[in-house]
Amino acid sequence: MFPKPNPTTADPGRRPAGSSRVLRGRGPVTALAAALLGVTAAGAAWSATPAAARTTTAIRTCAVSDLYLSLGAKEGAAGSLYWPVRFTNTSTSTCALRGYPGVSVVDGAHHRIGPAAKHSGSGYGTVSLSPGRSASAVLRTTNGPVGGPCERAGTYLQVYPPASRTATLVPAPWKTCSGVFQTGPVNTDGSF
Repeated sequence: MFPKPNPTTADPGRRPAGSSRVLRGRGPVTALAAALLGVTAAGAAWSATPAAARTTTAIRTCAVSDLYLSLGAKEGAAGSLYWPVRFTNTSTSTCALRGYPGVSVVDGAHHRIGPAAKHSGSGYGTVSLSPGRSASAVLRTTNGPVGGPCERAGTYLQVYPPASRTATLVPAPWKTCSGVFQTGPVNTDGSF
């Protein structure tokens, strides 16, 4: 049992047990406000419990086996050549891609031609792909020998999806020119 506070030694701001404070002219309003505050606080605590108990399901990263890679239509603009690499989810569940793919040009014997694509520097987010949906990463080089020679044409693009250590070969007669070979991040709006 706890000792009873001594009114003579009690904290001056505290009231002795059993005493109450009366707010003149505010009694019913204060009581109603306190009751509503108590109900609101109890409701907030009640509604927070199920949310805290729920687990967040993270979408898994797309594996190479989940994806079909293909090329979109080439486009030229202002001395540049753009060619999108499409990532299509062929699995039966949603998966996600985030960031830049790794891309190299390779010949028929799978030997790399020139350096791998550099990142464009564009910002990116997570792209969720439900089954059958696609996203793209746009590749860029110059449209011919604008500021330097062109490499010999490759037979394939060797593409590593973001966060993957396994590549896929995509048939493509790609030729890097002027030392410019860049890739944009995976996205759904076709931006570089």
